[in-house]
Order: sequence, then C-alpha cells, then structure tokens
Amino acid sequence: MSSEQLLHLTAAETRVLGALIEKEVTTPEYYPLSLNALVNACNQRSNREPVMALDEDDVRQALRGLEEDRLAGPARSADGRVAKYEHWMGEAFNLSRAESALICTLLLRGPQTPGELRGRTERMHCFDEIADVLAGLQKLMEREPAMVAVLPRQPGTKESRYAHLLSGPVESAAAQQAEKGHGSASAGENAAYEERITQLETAVAQLQQEMTALRQRIDSLFG
Repeated sequence: MSSEQLLHLTAAETRVLGALIEKEVTTPEYYPLSLNALVNACNQRSNREPVMALDEDDVRQALRGLEEDRLAGPARSADGRVAKYEHWMGEAFNLSRAESALICTLLLRGPQTPGELRGRTERMHCFDEIADVLAGLQKLMEREPAMVAVLPRQPGTKESRYAHLLSGPVESAAAQQAEKGHGSASAGENAAYEERITQLETAVAQLQQEMTALRQRIDSLFG
C-alpha cells in the first residue's frame, strides 16, 4: 500500500473502519457486521467523538473507498444471505493487538492523551502501565509511513495528545487551533505576570515608606 492510499481517508471512512475494528473485538458474536449493524456502530453515542449521523448510503460509499484501499469490504466468509462487512487491517499492516486497539480508539475518538487511551482501550486491550501505551504509540510512529503523530502540548496540560495519520497530516486544523490557543494563553499569562509585578512593586514601595517612617520615630525617641 502506498502512502497516498494510506493517508487520505474521509471522516466517514475513518468512522466505518474504527467501528469494524472495535466490534470485531468487543462483540465477536455479531462480527462481521451487517450494513444496519455497521450504521448503528458508526452512529452510537458512546465512545465516539464526534457523534455522527451516517445513513446507509454514507456507509456504503465509505465501504467502497475502504475496499479500494484494501482496508475493509464485504466479508469473505459470508454465506450470501445477508451482506456483511469486515476490516482487513491485519493484512494491510500486521498490527499487534495493542497497536490495533490504539489505532481503533484514535479513529473513533480523535486526538487523545496516553492516559485517555489507556482507559478507553480496556475492552480491546489491557495496558498495565502508561509506559506500555507510549511504547505502542512509538511503534506506530516509527512505521513507514507513520500511522500516528504527537500534537503540540496544549497550555495547562501535562500530557501531549496523539492523533492517527490515516486521514492526512495533522499540522492542519487541530494543531493550528492548539497553537492559536497557546498564543492566546501566553498573552494572558504575560498580562497577569505584569499585573502581579506591579502589585509587588507597589507593596515594596509601601513597605519602604513604613520603614523610613519607623526609623524616623526611633531616631526622634533615642536621638
């Protein structure tokens, strides 16, 4: 698979692919999914950011795009009575269980911190420590082409967020918004620092005046 095929999934294709990966692990008894089940999986309100409202035509179109990229399509083992669909991520990328869980959660919920990923992947894979999450993310970042990238850290946060690259580079909207927010926060922080310095300078001046007055009183008493 070429990098051009890898990096340009639409929002609907991203959601369909993520839903198929998730349901294979969390509800294997219903996998591969019928079209109706797949639409419901894409549009469910839990574990989805943003919540979407795809119809059957949207999902069919997304499946056609994914089939062209050899990432998903009609189930090869289907009996023919009801059309069902499956993903082919294992064949395309040979992901480990941990890597698959991370990619799936990023596809379904967008950029997240390692802490968020650890909690949200529990049904698919148990990461004992944050270090295990970071190790999985690092492996995905080191692939050729990379499947994950780290975003600039947002102001006031301790953890960086990670995003998948299956829909293209991430220096666009999300990163720009983060940088914009960072600039606004920096300006606000500078104004707060300046106000605080002014307050401290005023307090110091008042203390100096009081010390001068106190010395004068002492001099007058003992002079």
